[in-house]
Order: sequence, then C-alpha cells, then structure tokens
Amino acid sequence: MSVTLLRTPLFEEQMLLGGKMVPFAGWEMPVQFEGIIKEHAANRQGCSLFDCSHMGEFLIDGPASSFDHIVTQTIADMPLKTCRYGMVLNDKGGVIDDLIVYRMAVEKWMIVVNASNIDKDHEHFKRHLKPGAVFKDVSFETAKLDIQGPLSREILARLVPGIAKLEYYSFDTFDLLGERVIISRTGYTGELGFEIYYPWDKAKVVWDVLLADKRVRPTALGVRDVLRIEMCYPLYGHELTDEISPWEAGLKKFVDLSKDFIGKEALLEQEKAGISCKIVHFASLSRRSPRQGHFLFSEQGEKIGEVVSGTFSPALGRGIGIGFIKKTFTNSSKVIIFGDDKFKEGSEIVARPFYKEGSLKS
Repeated sequence: MSVTLLRTPLFEEQMLLGGKMVPFAGWEMPVQFEGIIKEHAANRQGCSLFDCSHMGEFLIDGPASSFDHIVTQTIADMPLKTCRYGMVLNDKGGVIDDLIVYRMAVEKWMIVVNASNIDKDHEHFKRHLKPGAVFKDVSFETAKLDIQGPLSREILARLVPGIAKLEYYSFDTFDLLGERVIISRTGYTGELGFEIYYPWDKAKVVWDVLLADKRVRPTALGVRDVLRIEMCYPLYGHELTDEISPWEAGLKKFVDLSKDFIGKEALLEQEKAGISCKIVHFASLSRRSPRQGHFLFSEQGEKIGEVVSGTFSPALGRGIGIGFIKKTFTNSSKVIIFGDDKFKEGSEIVARPFYKEGSLKS
C-alpha cells in the first residue's frame, strides 16, 4: 500500500536544483544535490544551506514549572533568549525524543523536536503539561532553514546586520526580508552556523536569496548524517530510542538529577544496578565504512555489540562508526572489529568527536 509523504515548502525548489528525493521520517526529502563529498566540503570549508522544515516546533505559554518535569534538563534557570538541549523520557528511562528548548520570554517557550516524533511528542506534552499552560503545535506553520559553515556568519550578516552578536546556543528575533523571525546560533554539523525559523509559506524567499550568494551551496540529508556522525551527535532511531537510556547513550551531562522528571526513578535504579551496554565510537583502520546493523567483535571473535551509525568520513579519510557494546567488554588495545558474515574489518576505539577542527564556537 502506498504511503503519502509530506513535503516541505521548499520541495519544488529542491527538485529544480536536482535534489534526489527519498522518504525520510514520513517526508519526501533530498538525500543529495551535488554529492556527499562536494556537499561535505561546502560545509566544512564554506557555507551550506539545509532545508530542515520537517522538524517540529511547539510553543508553550506558562511558567517553567508547567513542563520542567517533562524534560531532563532544568529550564527554570535559563536566561532569556538562550537554548538548552535535553531529552524527554518514558517511565522506564528510555528516550522518547531529544529536543532543544528556547526561552523566548519569562513564561514563553519554543521547543524544537525531531520530525519522526512530532505526533508522539505532541501527545506526550499535552498529556503531562500542568493546568494553565497553553500549548500550540506550530510545526506546519514554521519553516526551518539551517545555514552552516565557517562563512555562514559573514554571509548572513549581509541580510541581518546584528547577527554577529549571537553567542553559541543563544537566539534573538531579527528582521529578515520583511519578516520578524527567530534566528539561533545552533546547528547539527559542528561548524559555525545559524537556524532560521521563518513563516512556512514564505520560506522560498529566504532560500532563493541565500542561494543567490554563490558561496552558499544547497546540502541535503546524506551529508547531514556524515557531518553529525563526525561530531558524534546522536540521531533519534540510532543512538537514541525508547529502549535506550541517557546513561547508555553517554548523555548524562544533559540530565539534571537535582530535580524531578518523568523517568528519573528508572534512571536512578539503572545507575545503581549498572548499565548492560555502553556507547562506543570507533574509526576504521582503512577507508572501509561500518554500517548500521553490522556487528561488533572483539579481537578474539566474540560478538560484543552492534553498529547503530556508520559512514565514510571525508574529513578523516577513514570509515567511522558509533555502536553499543557490552558494558563488561574491556580491551586495553582499543581494537574492535566490525562486519558481518561476509567480511570483518579492524578499527580502533577513539574519543569523541571524530572531527575536532570545526568552526563551531569561532
């Protein structure tokens, strides 16, 4: 049975640019334009533009206490016009979604969630939000364009002169091509970058104006995945699921145990009992790349885990991957094997992130 895929307001524009469209999280999205290597270079060396309008946005009017118990991070102490990364958990401590909270005013918030989880998150927030708070899902009113790369500030400043004042993980409202919109200094690539929240039906104007600058290249989901793996950023459905806890995913610093939140008791129990698996980051000894679903083995051939994300890294010239292995596995040589029944390839466990030369905080 055929499934009707959603489309962003920039679908036609991306088709005209030669975007190769594929299904993604219920949407029809471009996986590449010029190709992974060229799009990778555009981001790491220049400036890239992503259409991320498939992401979800919620608005909440109410005090921090109205939804502080829903997210793992404390939000009450957030300064105005700052962003904070956190997670929403189920009663078992598994991750329902990871998200970013924006504090727009003392009692006004925007929450940005993953495209695949918009409906699930909507229901979760509505169910657990305390009385008196007003919740609005504006996902299909809000387009999101990510301009990323070491040249992004210089390029965007021609349209938004005050953009240089933004610090990492902060935002403000700016005039951009006749609209008053939120722009944040955030991103998912490891480079200096900004995320623009623009009216859905007017997104084409911004897209066209930004791409009129020849230094800006359209980029798609394929390279976005490569960039985020190089930075070891989690992706829901890979490093995060309803069955994976923040402890197992290596995201403990984004959990505030000094407050109460849904799933806290399960996390405390898990911390006391110990986790059964842990996240691991590894780089191939060759250009061969691990893929999701490959198994992980010790040098002695013992199956110890599974790959959840893998790719070839143009920045390193090697295959890189992220996986989960048994907590009991110890290996002083840091050697780990990935593969399947047809092949096995050596790799080394490394500290995250893989890519350390980005312009992220410049």
